[in-house]
Amino acid sequence: MDKNIIRELIKGYLAEDVGDGDHTSLSTIPAGTLGKAKLLVKEDGLLAGVDVAIEIFNCIDDAIKVDVLMHDGEPIVYGDIVLTVNGSVHSILKAERLVLNCMQRMSAIATQTHQIVKLLEGTDTKVLDTRKTTPGFRYFEKLAIKIGGGVNHRFGLYDMILIKDNHVDYSGGIANAIANAKQYLTLHNKQLDIEIEVRNFYELAEVMQTGGVQRILLDNFSVLDLKRAVEMIGNKFVTEASGGITIQNVREYAECGVNYISIGALTHSVKSLDLSLKAFND
Repeated sequence: MDKNIIRELIKGYLAEDVGDGDHTSLSTIPAGTLGKAKLLVKEDGLLAGVDVAIEIFNCIDDAIKVDVLMHDGEPIVYGDIVLTVNGSVHSILKAERLVLNCMQRMSAIATQTHQIVKLLEGTDTKVLDTRKTTPGFRYFEKLAIKIGGGVNHRFGLYDMILIKDNHVDYSGGIANAIANAKQYLTLHNKQLDIEIEVRNFYELAEVMQTGGVQRILLDNFSVLDLKRAVEMIGNKFVTEASGGITIQNVREYAECGVNYISIGALTHSVKSLDLSLKAFND
């Protein structure tokens, strides 16, 4: 976790939420009022975002005291207390929604990722995230994937060449797309892995004949076709499967021997885990 990146993101989130002030708290609670709050778990899952929450409190008011009782990656159940905070009530309330928004979404992503990781136990397949993320929140969503036991795919368009169907079609075919990518890397003196998506066995055969890539993405293959494709590829290329893979069938796909399974739903379709920040007195 890069604290510099996180702090810059938090500043932007606070600017969006707080604007020129939390006028509700400022108008109803006297300045200087001190208080305590606890972060309560209201739904079972896997915890993620504690370290982010600490940074949010620190960015708002470094005088707030945060006592962490549970850590990222720990299982949580209804009624658990994750952390307590003690300090300026104005600062606590300013942080409340941002802390919850981040932790609820991150915990949901980590929970679902962990469920899939458990289903893959006994296979050599790892689960990957995708770029189907929330704009402005990708760093935290990918961090949650790692907390849940998954593996991060490329972060953006800049750290890997992933030739997908549109790239193939626009460049005039698989051989052209691969040749163009390799030429581009040489021309710009860049060292990036090349992955290419294939939609059928015809395209797979062409990629294997052309070579020049490190990974083949088998998109929307059935379980039977994926097994056959993985056998054809052998150890010549790293393999990845995507499309139509859910928590219900992920084990079947993994048993085909594919190296990676990427699931966009890990980030684009999760329902936030229920957490709450409540005032309390000793």
